[in-house]
Amino acid sequence: MIKEIQLRVNLIEERQENNLLYKASTKLGIDKNEISAVKVIRKSIDARKKEIIFNYKVAVYINEQLPEKSDYTFEYKDVSSAKEVHIIGFGPAGMYAALRCIELGYKPIILERGKNVQDRRRDLKAINQDQIVNEDSNYCFGEGGAGTYSDGKLYTRSLKRGDVRRIFENLVFHGATEQILVDAHPHIGTNKLPKIIQNIRETILNFGGEIHFETKVIDFVVKNNKLQAIQLQNGTEMTVNAVILATGHSARDVYELLHKKNIALKAKSFAMGVRVEHPQEIIDQIQYHCANERDELLPAAAYSLVHQVKNRGVYSFCMCPGGFIVPAATANGEVVVNGMSPSRRNNKFANSGIVVELDIDKDFKKYEHFGALKGLEFQKDLEKISFLAGGRSQTAPAQRLVDFVDGKLSPELNDTSYQPGLNSAPLHSLLPKIIGGRLRKGFAAFGQKMHGYYTNEANIVGVESRTSSPVNIPRKENLEHTEIEGLFPCGEGGGYAGGIVSAAMDGERCAEAVILKL
Repeated sequence: MIKEIQLRVNLIEERQENNLLYKASTKLGIDKNEISAVKVIRKSIDARKKEIIFNYKVAVYINEQLPEKSDYTFEYKDVSSAKEVHIIGFGPAGMYAALRCIELGYKPIILERGKNVQDRRRDLKAINQDQIVNEDSNYCFGEGGAGTYSDGKLYTRSLKRGDVRRIFENLVFHGATEQILVDAHPHIGTNKLPKIIQNIRETILNFGGEIHFETKVIDFVVKNNKLQAIQLQNGTEMTVNAVILATGHSARDVYELLHKKNIALKAKSFAMGVRVEHPQEIIDQIQYHCANERDELLPAAAYSLVHQVKNRGVYSFCMCPGGFIVPAATANGEVVVNGMSPSRRNNKFANSGIVVELDIDKDFKKYEHFGALKGLEFQKDLEKISFLAGGRSQTAPAQRLVDFVDGKLSPELNDTSYQPGLNSAPLHSLLPKIIGGRLRKGFAAFGQKMHGYYTNEANIVGVESRTSSPVNIPRKENLEHTEIEGLFPCGEGGGYAGGIVSAAMDGERCAEAVILKL
């Protein structure tokens, strides 16, 4: 017999060995010797009150053995001689589209503009230490996509888009810790993701797929509204049956190419703002109601904040406890910041994007002449301003938090995790009012919700601009482009995902749609 029950455990009980076994036997009113195993299905922490509680959902096996294998199996086939599906981009959407193609007996041919995970490291070092941006290999482009070296958080609200559990189980199949199947906010960590991505690459290659790194697609050959071939930067033209376009939210050249060729695009709403960085100790003290260091059983504290300012949401995005701020520019002449955390989340800083919802129909009147690319051009302009204010390098413009709200230039800045360094700048006046004005009110409100958050011990760093794509590549119900037969826009770059898990699910769906079409 298997029974699923909820258990609440305090810090003292959490320290005790076999506490879940004793709790389960007491709750079910049975002898603990009747219980063969207690399997944790879900775990979360409730720190809203002074007594911190660990909430568990567990499966109790009564006189029954725990199954040795997962309910999920991944049966990959030799596709070396199978019909081909071309996939542009090898982030989560492209990876999971490729894996699904192999499961269904089709050969994925992946074209990735960037380098593999190992070779990417040199270009990340160059942007961090030498402030040189390789436009095809950086924090956004390369094997694994933008998530590889910027955290690996696996949060998703896309429960209706596909089987979330299947994506998690596949990550475990490829080397992720089983803890991601349990945690309420699962996280792999930027130090562990590269190995998992390498394992996925090896699966694809071992079963007959192809992966071509440093291979940039520069044109689409379309005849009678049907995609015939793709042209590569090296001069090669590849005939295609169908293409899954999974290039991510920062592949601006792809949007510009489609726009130039009059292939339908739509401008879409998105969010922009800044990154705020506190000492992790401050966030721990606020969230765990402690005067000193947090208990060793507790992870680095996170937070989630939202406030309405003038009919727009101001909210935290991609919160990174014990993490780093990283330079996410994809071209020289721009500054973009993002955040990440290692698996242990043991850095001394906490950072989060704090962004403002922007309405594509109301907020971009000066950019209307750019048509579907108006949001993208707005993004570009703020990134250029950030570059100039930072000092014409990857040094980022920054201000202390209270100074920003008060409209004062900071005479000095706090220590930071951002390797290229910070330059004191008047972000309160550099950001347009639709963003800066709302951020200032939002930060003041957050200080009321989290006492101690609103402090000059925190820096704000600009600009957090790549939260999602400002462009949507429209598609029909069968996931094919509305005008171009054989083109399947996918993942974050198409405007159909908002993170690793939702992108992976969309990749699987697009693979299934392509194969149904073929």
